[in-house]
Amino acid sequence: MVLSGPRQSGKTTLAQIFLSRQSANYFDLEYPPHAQRLAQAALTLEHLQGLVVIDEVQLKPDLFALLRVLMDRSDQVGQFLLLCSASPALLRQAGESLLGRVETVQVNGFDIQEIGAELAHYSDQATLNLWLRGGFARSYLARCDEDSMVWRQQAIASHVRVDLPQFGVNIAAPAMLRFWTMLAHYHGQIWSAAPSAQSMGVAESTIRRYLDTLTQTLMIRQLQPWHEDLAKRQVKAPKIYFRDSGFLHALMGVESLSALLTHPQCGASWEGFALEQVLRLAQPDQAYFWATHQGAELDLLLLKGRQRVGVEFKRADAPSVTRSMRIAADNLKLDALYVVYPGLHRYALMPGVEAVPLWALMPH
Repeated sequence: MVLSGPRQSGKTTLAQIFLSRQSANYFDLEYPPHAQRLAQAALTLEHLQGLVVIDEVQLKPDLFALLRVLMDRSDQVGQFLLLCSASPALLRQAGESLLGRVETVQVNGFDIQEIGAELAHYSDQATLNLWLRGGFARSYLARCDEDSMVWRQQAIASHVRVDLPQFGVNIAAPAMLRFWTMLAHYHGQIWSAAPSAQSMGVAESTIRRYLDTLTQTLMIRQLQPWHEDLAKRQVKAPKIYFRDSGFLHALMGVESLSALLTHPQCGASWEGFALEQVLRLAQPDQAYFWATHQGAELDLLLLKGRQRVGVEFKRADAPSVTRSMRIAADNLKLDALYVVYPGLHRYALMPGVEAVPLWALMPH
């Protein structure tokens, strides 16, 4: 099994539930003595029994060819647990070498279900803290908002200066940091490379490479458009969302809840936060957005089996049905349409359309 996810998302903590770091079968490739033990990987690994954990395995991508051989030789299911920080090179290598041999599980930060379980009941303040600080444990659990902000700023700097070069990404740290900061202003919007390329004085292909890098390291989500067979011109570019709202706020310079609630991008921030929660909890087979050049749109289209479920995000006290929602429900033949909002009550807006508080998404 491969546990993939950004740094500090809890992969190592999860792995230690199954195997202690002190075990001879645990290898952390950022720890020189462990890396040295795998200098002769075949001699070391082929004689081990039981679960073997290899942490930060993207630092030694040549291991995959050996692991494929060892997996084919063994009749022991689940012997290897591989932890990686979503390196593009690693994921490509894993797909080529271990196809059909491993299951990949993505590890993220906290979501509303997990903080609800931690507190034993739903807490509006806990959800607001999660929105402001994001789901990385050290950010969410920080003593105060100031400490949380410092951790996030350091994590962002570390990602561009340390993590990306380790993944083989050859992008100057100042350029990537500038682009990432610029991207905060595109959160929740349909993507166009041209304005960013012009602002940074580089080619559009370079800007797309920057965006793909942050997407592959699970910092950014490119939500792809759904194309229906309609006599309408439909949007074909992706929408851009920060996967962690805390990183978004750090790059926006938003340090407190009061600052967030009065920020011009408050609505877009909440939409992205709620969208990530829905995707985490719903676990759809596929997810898209839909928009036409005539102005009709749907924030999220979830496909699960034969079901088509639409989701709209409205940061409003009492959302209502819009013309755009009616068009989307009719054109896309939705089985249901939910309007997710930060309120208290769940109620029907019209047949097939329901207003649902974000907290109500948690399973009971």
